[in-house]
Amino acid sequence: MDNVGKAVSRNGLDQHGLKDLRTAYWNLETAALYEETLKRGEGQLAEGGALVVLTGKHTGRSPNDKFIVREAETEGDIWWGSVNVAIDEAGFERLHAKLADYLKDRDVFVQDVYAGADPAYRLPVRVVSESAWHSLFTRNMFLQPPESELGGFQPQFTVLHAPFLHADPETDGTNSESFIVVSFARRTVLIGGTVYAGEIKKSVFSILNYLLPERGVLPMHCSANIGPGGDTAIFFGLSGTGKTTLSADTSRHLIGDDEHGWSAGGVFNFEGGCYAKVIRLDPQAEPEIHATTGRFGTVLENVVIDPITRRLDLDDNRYTENTRASYPLDFIPNVVKSGQGGQPKNIVMLTADAFGVLPPISKLTPEQAMYHFLSGYTARVAGTEKGMGAEPSATFSTCFGAPFMPRHPSVYAKMLGDKMAATGANCWLVNTGWTGGAYGTGERMKIAYTRSMVRAALSGALDRIAAAKHPQFGLLMPEACPDVPAEVLNPRNTWNDKQAYDTTVRDLTQRFEANFKQFESYVDDDVVAAGIRPAA
Repeated sequence: MDNVGKAVSRNGLDQHGLKDLRTAYWNLETAALYEETLKRGEGQLAEGGALVVLTGKHTGRSPNDKFIVREAETEGDIWWGSVNVAIDEAGFERLHAKLADYLKDRDVFVQDVYAGADPAYRLPVRVVSESAWHSLFTRNMFLQPPESELGGFQPQFTVLHAPFLHADPETDGTNSESFIVVSFARRTVLIGGTVYAGEIKKSVFSILNYLLPERGVLPMHCSANIGPGGDTAIFFGLSGTGKTTLSADTSRHLIGDDEHGWSAGGVFNFEGGCYAKVIRLDPQAEPEIHATTGRFGTVLENVVIDPITRRLDLDDNRYTENTRASYPLDFIPNVVKSGQGGQPKNIVMLTADAFGVLPPISKLTPEQAMYHFLSGYTARVAGTEKGMGAEPSATFSTCFGAPFMPRHPSVYAKMLGDKMAATGANCWLVNTGWTGGAYGTGERMKIAYTRSMVRAALSGALDRIAAAKHPQFGLLMPEACPDVPAEVLNPRNTWNDKQAYDTTVRDLTQRFEANFKQFESYVDDDVVAAGIRPAA
């Protein structure tokens, strides 16, 4: 095997069971990875310099193809069920052997990176892929060690990535030809049969979600930024709810857009890049993110490109609604270079309410905060997962990130409650979904309004404004907000058909009540009492 690159680790690939490879390209930088991608026909160069790639039939995550190895060391800590599905150790070994055999006499690309901006908690990760552009994606998304550390780099977790290797469900014990398998005992992730790069990113997130709580760190599916006064804010939310958009605010400094830890020292980013949705991206509403789509170093997944002019069409969804841009964090102006911030002063929980009945912003008590964190209500936006239709669907994704939580949700919720109590952080529920009616009748909340509401909350302006209690949800809704029409703040006022609104509210309250029953035995009575229930 030939090793190519100026930063080849002494701790080689044989420790991962990889032998008889053709060439291993170690820690190539952006320009070299562009060259390899284009030479191998893996992507196209767009006007402006972005690299455009297609992921085939997998244009989102494949949640039904994800497994955790049932191992004596960890099985008592895993929240087994529909999210964390078990595979036995023999199944892992078969897939590992199959992947290692597949990579024989093939080229691979290796990136040695860190996950976690705080040196006290960062995880050394190695990603080995058969694809050059996935290596660039890895380089964009995680943190680069100094070159002086690469020669002795020893990963504590390794991702073996073979996107074009297909499993056989009959013999491999998988649900399809795709597989994402995590072994905590072997500290290895196997990914195959899917080209969608998000599987790499979310596998590392899942690992941190398992490892960090034992060290007193709350892992969070959130974005984070810092205001001009040094105040840190975090934004919980699933894909499509606005984490990236709302945290990339020119008036504040961005820590990160998707994954963070909350330690005794404050908040720190897990990543070194952003993975933003770009379908129908508006250059006026989201200028910082839009600008990245025309930069050298950005990887664009499933974005339509003119084959002659190489111009991009961000409005074209012919491949998927889930078009993505992966770019280094410093492509965004006003970024916090350290990736770290202080203790949060404000927590924002984002939901895209497809029913159009939740207030656009409301303040939560600490008990309501734990209730809504465990509930994780939102609408899954079309395209973010394989198999979804064109319309959003209402869902409850506990901790605003159930697919990535190996431990029971109550572990994370208790940590959130403890940290809120220790810091006195305010918590806000923000609906970035629909207003004036449900999906199909109403319209999506204007980004400008949401930005104004969030800015008022973070600045403390909403603390000085009277609030009304929502009669069914029990949420405190401000009666005014700078730069937002007053009628928008109470969702019932935006509906022409008030009876339809009341019926829809009743339906949603019933969904909240039914969903939370699974958590009632894990929380204190005051959290249960703060919950949403249908009117008698």
